Amino acid sequence: MYCYIWSFAVRPESVKEFRAAYGPDGDWARFFGTDPEYIRTHLLVDRRNPARFLTIDFWSSREAFVSFRERFGSRFEALDKSFERFTTAEEQIGAFDALGEEG
Repeated sequence: MYCYIWSFAVRPESVKEFRAAYGPDGDWARFFGTDPEYIRTHLLVDRRNPARFLTIDFWSSREAFVSFRERFGSRFEALDKSFERFTTAEEQIGAFDALGEEG
């Protein structure tokens, strides 16, 4: 299993919309869910700062995610661009392979 993690600083007035878009039933998860190799999305909120979030997207493999991005790159970029208004900053924390786990 492969996952990647992003950190977001969200505008206080956009927290509700951000949670809806980036949560496990949000626009990103529905978009990724069109691919059978996508597993799930976790949305985490910082206990001390309710405007700071992490997303963790899980895929069956790195190759599956790369293939998805290649096939749907323009749609991916358009969705990403449309949600920039929710945040003041975002940073990729990293990409990881799960050890000893399957989907």
